[in-house]
Amino acid sequence: MKFSVLVANYNNGKFFRDCYQSIVSQSYDNWEAIILDDKSTDNSLQIIRELIGDDSRFRIYENAENAGVGVIKSKLIELATGDICGFVDPDDAILPTAIEKSVEIFSKDKKTVLTYSRFMKCDKNLQPVAPFQSAKQVANNNPYFFNCPIVINHFVCFRRDIYLQTEKINQELRISEDQDLYLKMYEKGNVKFISDTNYLYRTHAGGISQNDNKKKSYELWGMVIWNAMQRRGLKTIHGKKIPGTYTNAQEIFDLLKYQNSFFYRIRKRILVAFFN
Repeated sequence: MKFSVLVANYNNGKFFRDCYQSIVSQSYDNWEAIILDDKSTDNSLQIIRELIGDDSRFRIYENAENAGVGVIKSKLIELATGDICGFVDPDDAILPTAIEKSVEIFSKDKKTVLTYSRFMKCDKNLQPVAPFQSAKQVANNNPYFFNCPIVINHFVCFRRDIYLQTEKINQELRISEDQDLYLKMYEKGNVKFISDTNYLYRTHAGGISQNDNKKKSYELWGMVIWNAMQRRGLKTIHGKKIPGTYTNAQEIFDLLKYQNSFFYRIRKRILVAFFN
């Protein structure tokens, strides 16, 4: 089973060495790495090419113009030739057995379309700071699951052939494209949690989630959830009507407040324990 490591780069060349070392150090050896640069304005491509050298397992592409992460990630999946795909940001890294642990699940369980694991939040030098506390198995086949609050997160891997059966990533998204992918894959089969830390997530001043895009991210995440509601044919949620037109994120997140209740959380645990 071939694995495609997908790297969407924009001005993160200075961090790429850690990403590169983590890929070539994988215990699973049937992989390819595809890097697509979104017209970086730094010396990313020079750094990346010097690190990779003549290693044929890597393929490097450059977009003709800056198009945004939705376009770049969509193109990366199209360029992939592996059975399983997994995104690794160029400023992050994966642990040596990350790919092996994911492939093992896909090989044993044909119903699993996506795997995810724990990740470690790190400082700008990729030194561990704190683990992602919300990581756990979610209930499958639940039309009211919207990954809110976030549970499915790094290291996410998915079946490429199943992805191609979805509407695919919304290329207009420059933020929340990952949530769009997760929900579309969730609708196609089972998702499986790997209870290991497989991903090192670097926080630094230039990161998308650390800059002033948080408000825009909130709005786009709300739109992604609303789109999922429409795909699933939902008209109401917890007795409240789902708007026929997307207006703002707060209106959507207000519909999901019931999921924070004590009884709902107990119900989720029971579903996970007995039906997964």
